[in-house]
Amino acid sequence: MKTITLSELKDKTLGKVGTPKRDKYEQELRVEILAEQIKQLRIERKLTQEQLGELVGVQRAQISKMENNTGNVTISTLMKIFGALKAKVTFEIEKEDFELV
Repeated sequence: MKTITLSELKDKTLGKVGTPKRDKYEQELRVEILAEQIKQLRIERKLTQEQLGELVGVQRAQISKMENNTGNVTISTLMKIFGALKAKVTFEIEKEDFELV
């Protein structure tokens, strides 16, 4: 039986890195991981969704949607959430080659 790596499987089913389908998948995966991190931090801090919402100034429903990756959220709200959870957030910017057409 031949084994295949996860990277090879993604290349085969989604396309190589840089293709639209693969990029969309990778972005959605990152958002899903971020949502899970928020939920785990909230639970570790022993906060309810309602309590976190009060700290941030949003409704409990918005926290729920964010944790379940079913709603949109602004970067400003994300920063407030991580601030309320006493978690440091860093962003990584990766430049791509760019040419004006």
